[in-house]
Amino acid sequence: MEIDHAELSTEQVLTRDIPWETYMTTKLISGTSLQLLRRYDNRPESYRAQLLDDDGPAYVRLFVSILRDIFKEETVEYVLALIDEMLTANPKRARLFHDPSLASEDAYEPFLRLLWKRNWFIQEKSCKILALIVSARKTTHDGSSANDDVTNSKMKITTIDDVLDGLVKWLCAQLKNPSHPSRAVSTSINCLSTLLKEPKVRSSFIQADGVKLLIPLISPASTQQSTQILYETCLCVWLLSYYEPAIEFLATSRTLPRLIDVVKSSTKEKVVRVVILTLRNLLHKGTFGAQMVGLGLPQIVQSLKSQAWSDEDLLEALSQLEEGLKDNIKKLSSFDKYKQEVLLGHLDWSPMHKDVNFWRENITSFEENDLKILRVLITILDSSSDPRALAVACFDLSQFIQHHPAGRVIVTDLKAKERVMKLMNHENAEVTKYALLCIQRLFLGAKYASFLQA
Repeated sequence: MEIDHAELSTEQVLTRDIPWETYMTTKLISGTSLQLLRRYDNRPESYRAQLLDDDGPAYVRLFVSILRDIFKEETVEYVLALIDEMLTANPKRARLFHDPSLASEDAYEPFLRLLWKRNWFIQEKSCKILALIVSARKTTHDGSSANDDVTNSKMKITTIDDVLDGLVKWLCAQLKNPSHPSRAVSTSINCLSTLLKEPKVRSSFIQADGVKLLIPLISPASTQQSTQILYETCLCVWLLSYYEPAIEFLATSRTLPRLIDVVKSSTKEKVVRVVILTLRNLLHKGTFGAQMVGLGLPQIVQSLKSQAWSDEDLLEALSQLEEGLKDNIKKLSSFDKYKQEVLLGHLDWSPMHKDVNFWRENITSFEENDLKILRVLITILDSSSDPRALAVACFDLSQFIQHHPAGRVIVTDLKAKERVMKLMNHENAEVTKYALLCIQRLFLGAKYASFLQA
């Protein structure tokens, strides 16, 4: 039975005998090509290494021309395996593809086309090879290739921008709909974590709405493979955190809570390091600082600082993050802090709840965004299983009723009464106490409610 192409290994493919003579007879390869192939084919690694040292660009031209002119899958797989073996043994050989003698060859085109073949072995090898070739090019300060301006009157040569766009398109397609059940996602993330160093790739990735494809992969990992995927995904987010347009996408997605979950539960130093470096980058952007405070990051950073890490960068980043978070806490107004508490559902008896001045000064702030904070407070009564949060929510509602001129009407309109009534039978004494206070204030009205002190 034929081996499934998805499970082929480079070693298996390289045991094949390819009928090069037949290809010469049918003029698909030249006599010179046949000589080069006979010298290279089925030789030991050390012998091949010497041939590549002496005549590397000629072999690259040969391999590229075969991929361009021959479409038989077994042969395409074989040549990709040869290139993969050559680059795995020494990744610096990727520079051979940029040799000046190949300036008129379209070295990128075959790999870019093969990415879309319905054959995982061909896709995976083409992606890996392309990423290595792209990373090996000499770039000018703006990220374009040093020899990008070579044009050929007879044919349009694939530019580096075409390649980067094509790769991003393929990588996003793999993350949405993987061609291989266990390897497509890890191959794509690995490739992205290298390519996102390129400014062009960052902008293509954002235009392709790629950030949302990374977010599901940011979750605590259990196996070695999932830890590696998590690490490389966080590496992608770290690279994106240097790019302003990406930061907007990170801000409006679930990226931050997920990164904090990961750093809370991960024991792998490299994962913690890349997440902390990312958080440090985001700290002073937009509302990230306030969100980090709200998500409890200051406490997490304190606990991380007490652990024995060996990485100097990580220790330094933790200290910087701790200082930055302290500054953010100072800047938050008392109503901002209150909002964070309510939105996270982490209600506790912090001093502001029972501070009459807090309610007097901030009562109109509750009207913002169509009473959003009040609505969330009422939702907590339905959804929380934490007695402390329920008690505080009942108390805060009673404070709102007392201090807002239309408090009773608003709370009644928002159907809070039924929810508070249910809590009067709660098993926890603190919950029943404040549910009762809330109901009394609701029924008695402002004039008498002031006599009911908590």
